[in-house]
Amino acid sequence: MSIEQDIAERFRRGDSQAGRLLYETYAGWLLGVCLRYVCDRNTAQDLLHDGFLQILTHASQFKWQGEGSLKAWVFRVQHNVILMHLREQEKIHQLFTTDEPQLPDIPEPETVADVPQAVILQMISKLPAVYRTVFNLYVIDGHSHREIAQLLGIKEKTSASQLVHAKRLLAEQINNWRKENQ
Repeated sequence: MSIEQDIAERFRRGDSQAGRLLYETYAGWLLGVCLRYVCDRNTAQDLLHDGFLQILTHASQFKWQGEGSLKAWVFRVQHNVILMHLREQEKIHQLFTTDEPQLPDIPEPETVADVPQAVILQMISKLPAVYRTVFNLYVIDGHSHREIAQLLGIKEKTSASQLVHAKRLLAEQINNWRKENQ
């Protein structure tokens, strides 16, 4: 039995230690997810806390569907908490209604294999919040532009446009990093 299946089974039985084990297993990873969206450690920790409250409160709604299903479920709950926070703060709508700067065409790098992962994550964290949100949802979390539009209450074309801008800014950061480090 995997750790994930063990935790799920403990939840099903009402084991009081299941929540602690779940936290120990997934908190670090979920904090990283929170940090990708808000980039402020205190806010990310608050969101992690809120996410775990939701996870523990709604544990009875989880249904085991095989390996990976618990991880996917806790991610979905945490993801919803993050998006709710962004909507409540009205950051999403305020950001999407601002005028967009004209960015020069910057070719996307063919590869980023030479750029350390920590550097790329830092570059993503420096993106304006609206670009970072769409980039995370599309590139890292695998949502379509249609899904992003529904999640954020925007148009699909707006999502696609924000992704283009995010990629251009990242390409510029990657090119600058390469000039400084190679």
